Amino acid sequence: MAQYATGDRFSIPMDAIVIDTMERIGIDAYVVDVLMPDLVGHDRRPATFIVYLFLLREAARRRRDSVSVSLQSIATRTGLSKSTVQVALRHLRRRRLIDPAVIATVTDPARRVLRPWIR
Repeated sequence: MAQYATGDRFSIPMDAIVIDTMERIGIDAYVVDVLMPDLVGHDRRPATFIVYLFLLREAARRRRDSVSVSLQSIATRTGLSKSTVQVALRHLRRRRLIDPAVIATVTDPARRVLRPWIR
């Protein structure tokens, strides 16, 4: 690998650095074709769509329907405020995109992600 002298330091060109940590996830066409226009356009709640995508990603990564992630973690990892995440989660419960029967607490922040279009 080539190194270039820059003053007192050596640098490596950025195109020589390869980061292979990207994972791929599949998203059902329904999420993009129907759910996104519904939540973002009709409901005017883009943050709700972002939170749902985040929860879908976590569920896929863990290969489970239930994810245990705190409000603060969701807020930090999505770039949203904690109160915006709370409002989004309430809306997702009302829309039955997360299971309203599963009650998340501070000590057990479990949420069950639902995919009602899959029967």
